[in-house]
Amino acid sequence: MALPPLRPAGLPDPQPLRKVLGPGVIAAGVGLASGEFVLWPYISANVGLVFLWAAVVGVVAQYFLNMEIERYTLATGETALAGFSRLWRHWGLIFALMAVLANIWPGWATSSATVLTYAVGGGDVTVIAVVELLLIGAALTLSPVIYRTVEATQFIKVGAVIVFLVIALFLAITGDAYRGLGEAVTHVGQVPAQLGAALVLGAMAFAGAGGGQNLVQSNWIRDKNMGMGARIPRLVSPVTGEDQAAPATGYVFEPDEANMARWRGWWRVANIEQLVSFVAITIFTIFLMSMLAYSTVFGADTASNVTFLKTEGEVLNQRLSWFGTFFWSIGALSLFAASMGICDYVGRMVADIVKTVYLPNSMRWTESRVYTLVVWFIVLFGIAMLTIGFDQPITLLVISASVGGIMMFMYSALLAIINRKLIPEQIRIRGYRLVIVLLVFAFFGYFSVLTLIDQVGKLF
Repeated sequence: MALPPLRPAGLPDPQPLRKVLGPGVIAAGVGLASGEFVLWPYISANVGLVFLWAAVVGVVAQYFLNMEIERYTLATGETALAGFSRLWRHWGLIFALMAVLANIWPGWATSSATVLTYAVGGGDVTVIAVVELLLIGAALTLSPVIYRTVEATQFIKVGAVIVFLVIALFLAITGDAYRGLGEAVTHVGQVPAQLGAALVLGAMAFAGAGGGQNLVQSNWIRDKNMGMGARIPRLVSPVTGEDQAAPATGYVFEPDEANMARWRGWWRVANIEQLVSFVAITIFTIFLMSMLAYSTVFGADTASNVTFLKTEGEVLNQRLSWFGTFFWSIGALSLFAASMGICDYVGRMVADIVKTVYLPNSMRWTESRVYTLVVWFIVLFGIAMLTIGFDQPITLLVISASVGGIMMFMYSALLAIINRKLIPEQIRIRGYRLVIVLLVFAFFGYFSVLTLIDQVGKLF
């Protein structure tokens, strides 16, 4: 069954920035782990700062993708996944399953637990990771309005990381790191040969949000009541909230003078929100975390897993007795909050598409109940993996990020299509934004093909 037609409705009045600030911070906050805390510092520890130019390219590309994801949701109230499903029923499910496969592994919780043992001087990583996963499951399924819990957690995390980095600017980052930034400028367009296609694709995809996480900007701005999203029920706990069974199909506004004035207000504030939160925070943290790794462990024999963070913290403790422990504490919090954000966004993707496309008339299976089921599946699967001795080195993080890059290749083209076909002509994507989205499609397509060739070559 196809989705029902978009229903006519007026566009709500735009809100000031202070009332809508949050979705970009969540995107930056969730990304402040896989990319900013682990992957980019790991690259800088091994090849220096010459590849940082690619982080800027990756973040800017994601900004334009995010805004096209937001364009559709601001205009209709539907998520981009629902829009894809209007082109072909199963597109949304394909992306949701890819997000599950990329993020079901408990690597972020394990990494958080590992770094926490550095900070406290010991402990059982498996036990700590299991406790963290149970806390995440409880927090995400007992919160009356889930978005508020996720937003508050990411705001605390981002604030703590920024405080740490401001201190690091004065106490830990060396002059060599500042001089190394010049190499990032002079080597624009050059890729260090030792990185490999998979790591390049993963690093670009995880420069910020990456993969399926970008698509969930739709869900987060909708729960923030932005644009037509204000007409869609929020995702709440089926235990403590007022659950609603209605599917989240959307609306369309008449492009008259009043609605177009409101649209221009929403489009302006949404762009500013992304620039001052997601773009600014992400570039700041990637650069300073990479400079910190360069200042401490560049040239050392760094292991291909999160234990290189132990070496980094030990060097910081040698320079200032408490600073390495502070670094590990921030890292543990950062990775824990990322794990929560990942569970949330995968749950949102699956719940939205299952309810909207496959179970629109079910009174039993509300979006909140499907979300709860997915979150606890991820939590319990993670616990099962931990009990059989699973750990996730950077190799698996790269695989996860590479899947994210392939997803971005696929959905960048679909975003251009839905924003050319499914919304009023006056607000469709055009001009330089359309060109940039198509360039992103070509870029991630190129590296996706290289990565697949590389991985198939290793198998055979």
